[in-house]
Amino acid sequence: MKYSLTNKAGHARKHSPRIAFRVLIGLLCAILCASTASATIISFLTPTGSTDSAKEPVNAKATLTTGTNTVTIVLENLQTNEKSVGQNLSSFFFTLSTGQKVGTVSSSSGLERTVNSNKTFTDGSSTAAGWVLSTSGSGLLLNVLAGTGHAGPAHTIIGLPSGSTYANANNSIAGNGPHNPFLALSATFTLNIPGVTANSKINSASFGFGTTAGDNVAGVSIDPVPEPSTIVLALAGLLAACLWRRARSR
Repeated sequence: MKYSLTNKAGHARKHSPRIAFRVLIGLLCAILCASTASATIISFLTPTGSTDSAKEPVNAKATLTTGTNTVTIVLENLQTNEKSVGQNLSSFFFTLSTGQKVGTVSSSSGLERTVNSNKTFTDGSSTAAGWVLSTSGSGLLLNVLAGTGHAGPAHTIIGLPSGSTYANANNSIAGNGPHNPFLALSATFTLNIPGVTANSKINSASFGFGTTAGDNVAGVSIDPVPEPSTIVLALAGLLAACLWRRARSR
């Protein structure tokens, strides 16, 4: 009887690494299957020291997420206390690794902000951005200045105030009827682009500023944002290695 108990215990110890390994393989497979619905996320920034055609500083960021037939874009104006509307973000051009050049804006939103003649500002409600997507050369142009249904010269994206006012603003911003209301700080766009996948990447991008087309600054890509599934997969792999070593030592 004593021999039998010892044998059973030894048998269990012998197979415990195999059982642990199979469980972990199943977990990793489940995570890999889940990751097929993930997306690629990449951001672009204006280079340090960028200026518009009037030599005024500009500072913007775009975060793009690709998915099945969709690209979601968040545009941000990071410039503080602008002097003129020429520093406002008014367009964004990008090219896709999978070559798509045709699409539409499915939805968009931004907070309306009116800058008064005394340089104070009043916020309205979140509304459709009024930007239009069109083919431009080898890529796509998202802009507020041209195209059917565009809102320009209003709804350019204005940056941060200095406290409770835009103290540095000239009359192209403060109290300017055609240019108001602006979109405050950022705007979000969901684009329908047939053929795009979660693996599609953004090859290049540029930002446009002001109310006259053509004042552009090339964007610089920054490290892609890790997808949640990628992070979980890496942690699961690390856990698998630790448990496997522990099981073998037993």
